[in-house]
Amino acid sequence: MPKKLSASLLNLVPVREGHGVSDAIADMVDLAKHVDGSGYTRYWVAEHHNTTSIASSATRQLIHHILHHTESIRVGSGGVMLPNHSPLIVAEEFGTMQAIFGDRLDIGLGRAPGTDMRTAAAIRRNNHDGVYTFGSEVEEIRDFLSDRETQVVAFPGNGANIPLYILGSSTDSAHIAARLGLPYAFAAHFAPGQMEDAFKIYEAEFEPSDQLSEPYKIACLNVICADTDEAAKYLSTTLSQFVLNVIRGGRKKLQPPVDDMEPLWSPYEKQAVESRFPVAMLGGHDTVLEKLRLFQTQFNVDEIMAVSYIYDKDAQKRSYDIFEEVVSKYNR
Repeated sequence: MPKKLSASLLNLVPVREGHGVSDAIADMVDLAKHVDGSGYTRYWVAEHHNTTSIASSATRQLIHHILHHTESIRVGSGGVMLPNHSPLIVAEEFGTMQAIFGDRLDIGLGRAPGTDMRTAAAIRRNNHDGVYTFGSEVEEIRDFLSDRETQVVAFPGNGANIPLYILGSSTDSAHIAARLGLPYAFAAHFAPGQMEDAFKIYEAEFEPSDQLSEPYKIACLNVICADTDEAAKYLSTTLSQFVLNVIRGGRKKLQPPVDDMEPLWSPYEKQAVESRFPVAMLGGHDTVLEKLRLFQTQFNVDEIMAVSYIYDKDAQKRSYDIFEEVVSKYNR
């Protein structure tokens, strides 16, 4: 039976063409203010490195900034890429933010470095085992944030019990999320291929924990809504250019939409972009509602976390407003 659906946002803090990092961070805050107090549950910021098109490398500083400028929406990491960070420092920094801002924090944890291996080595030069010790490091953070006595005390952090989430883009992390009894967020916005198998593993192997009694699935999807299907398709050319830039290994900023993508890519590149991003909520209100119903028939997730690469800031806000309306109608 379909369940009531929650909606949230993931922001990678893109730097728009013609603008700089300060503008991108201001846009991040402006969007957070727009959805604060709305029907959206949480606002997460991703961690990426060695790219000039995304300004979200110092994720926890950005989370602090968003918390400072909002009042009610939950704010968190989508995620902290744990191979780059000490579990103790993660617990202390989030514990400190909770002491300042109260119970509005989530900690999403990823097992990849969020970059290429050369950059990963520059981030954490003497430790390349973080991917393999991910599960045990998540448990360390949980212990540091719990009321249990530990030989090393995270302070602030001890007793904060900030909710943890496991992020994934393959089936590997599904096993870890299930074993630890934590919510599981799948990155279908850039790697949808293994989502169905990952969710099946997660549900089949789930073990209840102090945090969670039954599986909780989050699907992170590309969402581009507009007043008409044609307008949404036009806006989506910004996403297509963004993915094309990633495939080419380029460093372009977020580009304005174009009337025609054909002159910008080869047939091979077009196929690569479109095959890599087959799952998307794209269109006007009624079209997206139908796509959402079809998606839920197959996956029946608890929450959709929307990523919207839209160049025009007002159009981006409008997209999130429409999607909020769609989810509300779906839940009736």
